[in-house]
Amino acid sequence: MTNVIIILALLISPMVAAFIYTKVTGKAVAIQHTACWGLGIAFLFFPLGHFVKTQGMVDMLPPWAPARELLVYLTGVLELAIGIALFIPRSQPLAAKLAIAVFVLFFPANIYAAINSVGLGGHQSGPAYLLIRGPLQLVLIAWAYFLCARDKASQQPAV
Repeated sequence: MTNVIIILALLISPMVAAFIYTKVTGKAVAIQHTACWGLGIAFLFFPLGHFVKTQGMVDMLPPWAPARELLVYLTGVLELAIGIALFIPRSQPLAAKLAIAVFVLFFPANIYAAINSVGLGGHQSGPAYLLIRGPLQLVLIAWAYFLCARDKASQQPAV
């Protein structure tokens, strides 16, 4: 549960800072950029598990998955690259679309880990963890799509 709170705090922190900045200075801030920065910060947080708790992440994958440890490291590098790209305005829409793909493609590992009560990041709680993780994934996908991936012309500055 702590990870969920950390992820949500990382996600919204740039938006909160932009809101305060706008209210204090009266200058508008682009919503898309600050939303992408929040998603980028979250994506810089995600690989920590891949590199610090590698074995726990390996255990989240079914035994038949090929080269599980290498896969954990590669997906960590992918998340790191997406996180960095979310800070570069020109790459934000593509990075957000890749983020959505990652959320969708990695979710089966979360299901496997929850069903098998793998002891990492809340999965040890069993399938009940998916009641938290599933909606979180939907929030992250919606954030990435509506605030980062959509055409910049449809985004309005904060007021």
